[in-house]
Amino acid sequence: LNFTVRRVAALGTPEAMAEIVASLKRAASILLADPGTSGKMPEARCLDILNGLSIALKGQRKAAMPRGWEEIEKKLSENPNADIRAQVQSLSLTFGSSSALASLRKTLMDSTADLNARRTALDSLLNARDSALAPLLQKLLADLDVRGAALRGLAAYDDLQTPEKILASYNSFNAAEKRDALNTLASRLAFAKPMLAAIAENKISSKDLTADLIRQLRSFKNDEANYQIRKVYGIVHESSADKQKDIEKYRKIYRAGGSQPGDASRGRAVYSKTCQQCHSLFEVGGKVGPDLTGSNRADTDYILQNMVDPNAVIPNDYRASTLETKDDRVITGILKTQDENAVTILTPNETVIIPRQEIASLKQNELSMMPEGLLDALAEQEVRDLIYYLKQPGQVPMAAGQ
Repeated sequence: LNFTVRRVAALGTPEAMAEIVASLKRAASILLADPGTSGKMPEARCLDILNGLSIALKGQRKAAMPRGWEEIEKKLSENPNADIRAQVQSLSLTFGSSSALASLRKTLMDSTADLNARRTALDSLLNARDSALAPLLQKLLADLDVRGAALRGLAAYDDLQTPEKILASYNSFNAAEKRDALNTLASRLAFAKPMLAAIAENKISSKDLTADLIRQLRSFKNDEANYQIRKVYGIVHESSADKQKDIEKYRKIYRAGGSQPGDASRGRAVYSKTCQQCHSLFEVGGKVGPDLTGSNRADTDYILQNMVDPNAVIPNDYRASTLETKDDRVITGILKTQDENAVTILTPNETVIIPRQEIASLKQNELSMMPEGLLDALAEQEVRDLIYYLKQPGQVPMAAGQ
């Protein structure tokens, strides 16, 4: 049924959408008449139709309200099933329902509401590009339950209050929230300049800005931003000879540790901070880069070659793509899917769906998604610990306090 709904919705005609709504209305009528045990089948049918319609409209901020939808919204908005309520509200928002908009905003800002309901409300409002959402997200930076999602969501809005609000609370964030904050601040030139100023003034540790974010900042090709980057981080080595010198430098650093050059548990903590957002190892980590578990990690030269010079050999699946929106947001990540409606980009901290009509440019780069300079910010013992951990045949405990 889910697939059938998607195929019918893909026709895009008022008649096709009205037929889907009529089918949903029939299932809802049975469900409302018998909400008990025998209502499980129509409940599943309602969810199948709603899910199929949601998938069909994925990537569309707005769509014309189908004939009969207002009646369905009224019938199912108070349904005991939270999934049904959430799907109806989300679709109603896409169809321009003012009552759904008000209800979702209220749920999002209610700290006593169910957490999953709040997260679903935020996803729906972001998908609909609610024009009044940025100030609400800024207020939610004080809410521990949804702070991370609020930080990520702020990247979608060109609101000049955002960098000030984020920077004012930055030192109260945990490690994951700091990463989300820096990703958002690196997403727009107008956000990046205050962030770089804060780093120059030691309000943010220069070590917090990882190599992938530095590369993202360089993609703006802005003289002022590049000057600030060079001042703090120096010049990126470009030549093959420079890479070989760096590989030899880190090889010597590793060997200087003796017969047991590192501590694997401390190395896991360094890996968690430096690599885990993009790579999986021992079934833990992100999916932006290749799974490292089965790679040739016992070979020190193999590890160093791939970390120091990740652009030497780049599988097409891991080439970075850069998407620029018409409102000056820049997103760098792996292009997962694209169709006539939307483009889906996988970044180290989220999956972003951007409608086609909002895209100014999209290009695949000749560089790996993995940036250069990952080891530059680490102390020598951290380098030894990281390499030693990567060479382990199995998982080790995380260092205490990490």
